[in-house]
Amino acid sequence: MEAFTQKFIPMVKEFKDIADFLIVYVAEAHPSDGWVLPDDEATATIRKHRSVEERHAAAKQMFDLLPEVPCRAVMDNIEDETAVAYRVAPERLYILRNGVVDYQGGPGPHHYDMDELRSKLQAYRD
Repeated sequence: MEAFTQKFIPMVKEFKDIADFLIVYVAEAHPSDGWVLPDDEATATIRKHRSVEERHAAAKQMFDLLPEVPCRAVMDNIEDETAVAYRVAPERLYILRNGVVDYQGGPGPHHYDMDELRSKLQAYRD
C-alpha cells in the first residue's frame, strides 16, 4: 500500500487533466482461507470471496484503510472477468488509450514501476 499512497495518489492528482484513473478491486490476493502473509493484518480477516456481497465488503474495507482516493474505484465481478482478461493477479498497472492497451506494467507489487508509468503519462502531456 505504501507505493499506492506515496506515488499513485499524487500521480492521479498530477495527471487528472489528461487521464481518467480507475481502480478495480479484484479477488483478494491473500485471503484468510488461502495463501496468508504472516504480517498482513489488513487482509487477515478477508476470506476468498464467495459472493458479490463479500467482495463488496472486502473492497469497502480496503478503501476505508486508504486516504482519500482521488479517482473512481469499482470491483470486478465474482467470475473475475477483469482479472482474467488483464492478468492482474495480484495487481497491475495499465494505460488504455482509445480502448487499446498502450502500457502494461509488470505484475505487482514487486514488478511494476510507478516511475515508468509516470514517465509514460508525462510523454502524453508533452
